[in-house]
Amino acid sequence: QLQLVESGGGTVQPGGSLRLSCTASGFNLEIYAIGWFRQAPGKEREGVLCFTSANTTLHYADDVKGRFTTSRGNSKDTVYLEMNNLRPEDTAVYSCAAKEAGWFSCSGAASWFEYWGQGTQVTVSS
Repeated sequence: QLQLVESGGGTVQPGGSLRLSCTASGFNLEIYAIGWFRQAPGKEREGVLCFTSANTTLHYADDVKGRFTTSRGNSKDTVYLEMNNLRPEDTAVYSCAAKEAGWFSCSGAASWFEYWGQGTQVTVSS
């Protein structure tokens, strides 16, 4: 059973950066599409972006374009979310999700994914 674990959250000042990790120990995430979602207090969960098994990124939240990127680690079991120029409105619980999918398949819909991590808190505040 694939189990995802996020790490790297924390508190950062506006304009700062954080790198989140999504790890599935013992699994090869290269065959999975990895979605990143966030849920701010009092708001619905939203899709941020999706990283395909072809290593392409689809952005679903317009306000992260040019600021958030994804990449794979040297080990096949980790995907990173690099967040730069963070804003207070980026404050949320960030979760990664996975689905074994075809080369360019991805989705911004939570219901499309099969496996979820527990989430990690990101707080942007001065």
